[in-house]
Amino acid sequence: MSLPSIKRVLLKLSGEVLMGGQQFGIDPEFVSELAKEVKAAKETGLEICLVIGGGNIFRGMAGAAKGMDRAQADYMGMLATVMNALAMQNALEQLGVQTRVQSAIEMDKVCEPVIRRRAERHLEKGRVVIFAAGVGAPYFTTDSGAALRAAEMRCDALLKGTSVDGVYDSDPKYNPAATRFDTVTYDKVLADNLKVMDASAVALCRDNKIPIVVFSIREKGNLARVLAGEGVQTIVQDS
Repeated sequence: MSLPSIKRVLLKLSGEVLMGGQQFGIDPEFVSELAKEVKAAKETGLEICLVIGGGNIFRGMAGAAKGMDRAQADYMGMLATVMNALAMQNALEQLGVQTRVQSAIEMDKVCEPVIRRRAERHLEKGRVVIFAAGVGAPYFTTDSGAALRAAEMRCDALLKGTSVDGVYDSDPKYNPAATRFDTVTYDKVLADNLKVMDASAVALCRDNKIPIVVFSIREKGNLARVLAGEGVQTIVQDS
């Protein structure tokens, strides 16, 4: 089963992807390679929104697990996503791709606030829009933020670029015999807790009929292949 024709997509990247081969932080060379992938996808005529996690800098859940107040830790994680968004904006604009960052936490010295109509106008003008700071509230992951923005922007699909090449019935890092799905339903993902995205993000995509495409962003050229209906991927959608 393949995706229907798509014009507008939201690409969700985990913050860890921006580390490249490092243990933490941002690898400018790897971010530049990612930007080239986004530019190539945009040149096919797509309108592209981006959401980037902050786990390469700070993860709220991890901070909370070590004794920090959960809300405080989540706000720190949101600020990390803004840093990643600015790094990606810089890389894209060095390639000549006009890009705007919109943050759910207002910081007008460095980026715009999230304004849906303004974001739509940017997309219509051929700009890439990067949404940062999640939903602007603690206790929500950047997955939920990505699903929310995909619904708000009426995206045809949500592409989740990770370090894994799809959705498996168990964690392939620990189970070499894990089986990858080519397609799987939202309900099975939720019922079996398949860890595609958090439950609220999957439910939001299901309710708004937004397919979720999970693929490895670490393979060079894979984004273009997935958008062309090729490459290794898992599509989460209704049966």
